[in-house]
Amino acid sequence: MTALVSHLLSSGGVIFVLLAAALWVWRRPGSPHARRWIIASAMLYSVLGCYALSYATGRVLVIGFRPFTTADIPAGATAVVVLGSGTFSARDWDDGRIDVLDRASASRALEAFRVFKMTDAAWVIASGGLIRPDDFDEPNGRTMRDVLARLGVPAPRLLVETESTNTHDEAVIVRDMLKTLPVQHVILVTSDIHMRRSLGTFRAQGITAVPAIARQDPGDMPWFAWIVPTEAGISHASDVWHELFGLLYYFVRGWYR
Repeated sequence: MTALVSHLLSSGGVIFVLLAAALWVWRRPGSPHARRWIIASAMLYSVLGCYALSYATGRVLVIGFRPFTTADIPAGATAVVVLGSGTFSARDWDDGRIDVLDRASASRALEAFRVFKMTDAAWVIASGGLIRPDDFDEPNGRTMRDVLARLGVPAPRLLVETESTNTHDEAVIVRDMLKTLPVQHVILVTSDIHMRRSLGTFRAQGITAVPAIARQDPGDMPWFAWIVPTEAGISHASDVWHELFGLLYYFVRGWYR
């Protein structure tokens, strides 16, 4: 379901919907339903492509969250858990490769390192596998581990999981990892709009975590890019609606508390 939503809220989805509408109008030029469909599709994507509207909708998901500060540091041994978003792997003709984090994962890795420095956490767990087993990209958890090591987290304190395919899997796998670690508290690092679902998913596995939202700036956009339909607006709308549908789906499945 989330894959379908992600596709429809993409440039390819826009082309598919409008092409289907155009074919309908071509086959049934006199159909008022076809004309209404193409008008409604154009209006819907115009609204969804407006970055200001998707940004405002996403702010509902982050109510109550703020940047992690020293006042949030729990007493006792702590594990920082950072959830992955994605890795891009480039390859040459000899199968040499360079693995880089996507923007969300890079922000989460930076926040995890900041929290690690503030707390001197006993462990940092980098979490994230492949959504599809045939994906040739590096598992996100492994790439984040390497980035965190380069930032300065000592290798003996770094743990990684690469078997998860979604947030629920991450919570289950990390829960089992934590059972073997002498820690009393968990600090959870992820993007702001992803935090609410992540906390509820970990809570469902018996883990009450302290939230540490990664900084997610919209970037240096000209003012008009906030109010006219853009690819960035569609992309952000996809992220927001992925979370909204995800909350509902996880609640129905019993994965969220």
